[in-house]
Amino acid sequence: MDGLDLPKLQAFLDAEVGGIGRLHAELICGGRSNLTYRLTDGRSDWVLRRPPLGELTPSAHDMGREFRVVAALRDSGVPVARAVVHCEDPSVIGVPFAVVEHVAGQVLRTRSDLDGLSDADVRRCGFALVDTLADLHAVDPSAVGLAEFGRVGGYLRRQVRRWYDQWGRVATREVPDVETLHARLAETCPEDSGSAIVHGDFRVDNAILDADDVGVVRAVVDWEMATLGDPLADLALHVVYRDPAFDAVLGGAAASTSDRMPDADAIVARYAARSGRDGGSLSFALALGYFKVAVIAEGIHARFEAGHTVGEGFERVGEAVEHLAAAGLRAGSV
Repeated sequence: MDGLDLPKLQAFLDAEVGGIGRLHAELICGGRSNLTYRLTDGRSDWVLRRPPLGELTPSAHDMGREFRVVAALRDSGVPVARAVVHCEDPSVIGVPFAVVEHVAGQVLRTRSDLDGLSDADVRRCGFALVDTLADLHAVDPSAVGLAEFGRVGGYLRRQVRRWYDQWGRVATREVPDVETLHARLAETCPEDSGSAIVHGDFRVDNAILDADDVGVVRAVVDWEMATLGDPLADLALHVVYRDPAFDAVLGGAAASTSDRMPDADAIVARYAARSGRDGGSLSFALALGYFKVAVIAEGIHARFEAGHTVGEGFERVGEAVEHLAAAGLRAGSV
C-alpha cells in the first residue's frame, strides 16, 4: 500500500504494543496533508498518521508534536483519541509516524454529509465545535505538561514569517495577491491577544462526532500544527473555513462552507460567551488565516503537480490560491 510497509509496521507494533494480530490497513484520507490510515487486526482498531509523500517543508508534518499534544490532553476535558505509540525511526515505514486508538463516530466532510441532518442538528454541531475550541483555549498548558510547547508572545509575527517562508518553498507560480497580502500582514501585525494551546487547523472535518448525535464531539484530530499561540487566530481560522473558496482545497463542497452551519457572527458570539474572551476585531487574524490557507493550498497543488498525492480530487486545489489571497486582502481591509 502506498505510504505503508505493512510487514515492517506489523513487526514494530508487535514489539511496542504486543498481542497484535495480522494487520490490515485502509487509507482514510490522503495527500492534502498527512496521510491517515485505519489499522485493524480484527479485534482492535487504530489510526496511523504519517507525512505526505514527496519532499516535505521544514517544521510541517511533525508527528512528534502531534503525538505529544494528544497524549497531554487526554485527561484535560478536550476530547482526543488515546495515544498509543510514536516512531521516529525511518527504517520502519520510511518516515516518522504516530498511532492512536480509533475513535468510533462520524466525520462530516462534505455538504452531502449534512443532508440527513436537520437544520437544528447542523447548528448544534457548529456550536459544539466552537465550545470545544473555547475549552481547548481554556486548558492551562503547564497543568498538562505543555508549558514548553511553544514560545509565549510573538505568535502572530512568527506566523506571518513562517507562512511566507513556506510560500517561497512551495510556490509553483507568481500570485501577486499573495505578495501584497504578506506585505500588509508584515506591516500591520499587532501584538498577540493572549496565549493558549492552539490547534492550528480547527474545522468540522478535523473532529469525530458521536455516531448518533452530531452535537457531541468525540475527538479532535489532526494536531500537526498545534502550538502555544494566539487563541483568536485559532478562532479566526475556524471562521475562514466557512468561506466557499475553501471548497476547492478539499476537492468539493465542504461541510464547513455550508450556509446551514453557524455564520461568522454566530461563531464569534458563541466563542465569546463560552470563553469569556472578547473577540474584538478579527480583521488581522482573518487575513492571516486566509494567507495560511492559501499557502497550504499551494503546497497541496505543488505535491499534485509533482505526482506525490494519494487519492483523488486534487486537480482544482491550485485554483483556490488566488481566491483565498484576494479574500484575505478584503478581510484585512475591514
